[in-house]
Amino acid sequence: MFPAGFSLESLQRRHPRSAFDCGHSEVNDWLRTKAVQNQEKRLSATKVLFDREGGIAGFYTLVTSQVDFGDLPSELARKLPRRALPVTILEWLGVSTVRQGQKLGDLLLAQSLRDCHEAGQTFAFVAVILDCVDERAKAFYQRWDFAELPGSPFRLFLRSQTLSALLTPR
Repeated sequence: MFPAGFSLESLQRRHPRSAFDCGHSEVNDWLRTKAVQNQEKRLSATKVLFDREGGIAGFYTLVTSQVDFGDLPSELARKLPRRALPVTILEWLGVSTVRQGQKLGDLLLAQSLRDCHEAGQTFAFVAVILDCVDERAKAFYQRWDFAELPGSPFRLFLRSQTLSALLTPR
């Protein structure tokens, strides 16, 4: 649950993206200049979290992709076909610098994983994969059971089975 007065919406061209600043120019640039175009081309889906004042408090972007089975850890790829395998990519996640420290990153990540889980009921995938912008981001995702892909210390994955276990009511 997001704080009272906050709302999550699919990104629209009319949303005020130019003032968003999460402290990472690459992440800011994505939201400001590329997210809408990629969404309109059906290459990605971005959701934005608005605060009580109507500013963007944070966002995340999801895409589908494939990875070669050999790029996955052996324990994950062991019983899978030797071909490109479907994955979901958490392409971007950012929280405004004025909203950092309020656990919004945790809430946005939880919602993005919930979206992945729900999509996985229709479109199967073997893992959620993401690339970390720095060590701090890596530590954040590892708290959520993301693990390193072999040979790529800043590329992390979360098995779809682990995701299901996290989000399936008991």
